[in-house]
Amino acid sequence: MSRSLNIALLGNPNTGKTSVFNRLTGLTQKVGNYPGITVEKKEGICKLNRTTKAHLIDLPGTYSLNASSMDESVVIELLLNKNSKDFPDVAVVVADVENLKRNLLLFTQVKDLGIPTLLVINMADQMKRKGITLDLKLLEKRLDTKIALVSTRENQGLDQLKALLLNYRKLSTKPTIDLSTIDKPYFENLKVTFPNQQLYKLWLVITQDVNFAKIDRKRVSDATNFKTQSESELKRLQQKETVKRYQFINEILKEGLLIDRDSATDLRSRLDRILIHKFWGYIIFFLILMTVFQSIFDWSSIPQDFIDTSFAALSEYAKTNLPEGVFTSLLAEGIIPGLGGIIIFIPQIAFLFFFISILEETGYMSRVVFLMDRGLRRFGLSGKSVIPLISGTACAIPAVMATRNIENWKERLITILVTPFTTCSARLPVYAILIALVIPQGSFLGLNYQGLMLMFLYLVGFGMALISAWILSKTLKINSKSYFVVEMPNYKLPLLKNVGITVWEKTRTFVTEAGKIILAISILLWVMASYGPGKDFSEAESIVTELYSDLEGEALSNKINAYQLEHSYIGILGKAIEPAISPLGYDWKIGIALISSFAAREVFVGTLATIYSVESDAEETIKNRMASEVRANGQPLFNLASGISLMLFYAFAMQCMSTLAIVKKETNSWKWPMVQLFGMSLLAYIVAFSTYQILA
Repeated sequence: MSRSLNIALLGNPNTGKTSVFNRLTGLTQKVGNYPGITVEKKEGICKLNRTTKAHLIDLPGTYSLNASSMDESVVIELLLNKNSKDFPDVAVVVADVENLKRNLLLFTQVKDLGIPTLLVINMADQMKRKGITLDLKLLEKRLDTKIALVSTRENQGLDQLKALLLNYRKLSTKPTIDLSTIDKPYFENLKVTFPNQQLYKLWLVITQDVNFAKIDRKRVSDATNFKTQSESELKRLQQKETVKRYQFINEILKEGLLIDRDSATDLRSRLDRILIHKFWGYIIFFLILMTVFQSIFDWSSIPQDFIDTSFAALSEYAKTNLPEGVFTSLLAEGIIPGLGGIIIFIPQIAFLFFFISILEETGYMSRVVFLMDRGLRRFGLSGKSVIPLISGTACAIPAVMATRNIENWKERLITILVTPFTTCSARLPVYAILIALVIPQGSFLGLNYQGLMLMFLYLVGFGMALISAWILSKTLKINSKSYFVVEMPNYKLPLLKNVGITVWEKTRTFVTEAGKIILAISILLWVMASYGPGKDFSEAESIVTELYSDLEGEALSNKINAYQLEHSYIGILGKAIEPAISPLGYDWKIGIALISSFAAREVFVGTLATIYSVESDAEETIKNRMASEVRANGQPLFNLASGISLMLFYAFAMQCMSTLAIVKKETNSWKWPMVQLFGMSLLAYIVAFSTYQILA
């Protein structure tokens, strides 16, 4: 008979907790949010033996159970709520062998909750090089637990960890310290008042309101009213608790941990002197970015061309081999081109996530955060704002959610408002197709023109984020003062399995989420493009034949399709907004793409692919259809002026309703998302208008 157990994976940031999670679960994992809050929930399945499987939850990184952010509060809420379906049968605390003292603080707190708790000491492969020796038997005895010494890089120790998890019921749940010795009268009174509750659990329930407001306290009835001490006194007791825990940890590590400092290398300090240098650090970061964007274009061109021609051939095959009718037209002119318009960009998106994952895995991203903090403060941002701004290159939604680590409200609000300027992966399909259309092939000093243009768009978005932050810092009348602290993890070679899982998960999420929207919009657009009111639509064939009596065959057919599209429902809508967008260099078809891409920016390409498929030969590729579009004067629709105008419009406009929704949720007000929507859209219009008028 098979059984299942819940396992909570906890640890400080940068301990390799996610690497342990990836080793145990592989691709059997999924990412979502905790109910009602915008905190990422990562869970997966691991088979411990033939009859037992484990449900693993990778909890947000936390330094202790004294919460100061929403991430940390999620950890505490789960550990306090025995009624939760995710409440762990066993907790696994992952520690870094080089920072064992600090990591053990969290271990002692979790164990004192009465939950069976295992200690995993990660990065065992570093011990010899760093001159570290552990007395595991002594540590197990003094900590009253079992320890798994693992190396996720070498794939060592995981079988031992699985065996320990299978025998989790044998783990001791005795507390590590006697909490009542901190203040005997207070804690004795607490035990008398709540005789059937664990002391440390009561203490956490009482103190979390001091650390982090608005946490639901339904775990222990009336415990939050048990504040016989002032808030400052509770804080003082917390500090005494932390001191007592570190005294306990120090006594153990005096005997159980030996570090030979002479054998440790100073490679990290030598690299840091270069990578976070006040001049060379920026140069190196700039060169890394340039390499990334060059690679995105150069490496992805072959698979992109294959995908493009494959979808064109599939569309033509459907038209030729399926019976004529509404369903065939919908499939060949709506669904296939629409999906092709997003799948073609999978290679570029995968490469983007590949490089971001490598930068994070090596520990370099934390150096970038530290490096950029020097300049960000003059713009009114916190050093912690760099994390959302960099995360925004993947997607603005988790980037806005990442601002919850910024304690100061003014800095957090400014970061939320300017993060959507950062070029996200949803803009990448728009940029990629437009750059391919209007920026010529060629290179300067060995640098691809198209890659340089992509990098310029990323830099322009980041630059506008900084300018906007500076303006907001001067105009928002919110008093604030904050300090920036960031941990510098050790440098390490990226674990290829982690990189692969990240690329797979992020790309799959991008495609499935965008695919749902694109499929729905493609069907809607096809319906709107295939039907229309009045005789201009229904009698298009006779009208065009009379107007162009000298045409026949394919030329006449294309004229009929174009005339019919212009008088369809979608054509009428596009014509209505054309006067407003024509000064920007756009026609009514681009106008339709602008409107539909408010659902998701990447829908822009799929929309144009659907529209052009309705009026043209299905065997043409998306790029060829867009390149062949001409204005009334015979000039190409997508030229340098209109192309750059359109790219800058997307660089600055708030073309994402999902981001607006998440901003509303994070700020708890519609005021700020509306400021974003109208402010960014007005800026985008002015910049696009000026650009087209200058370049045209």
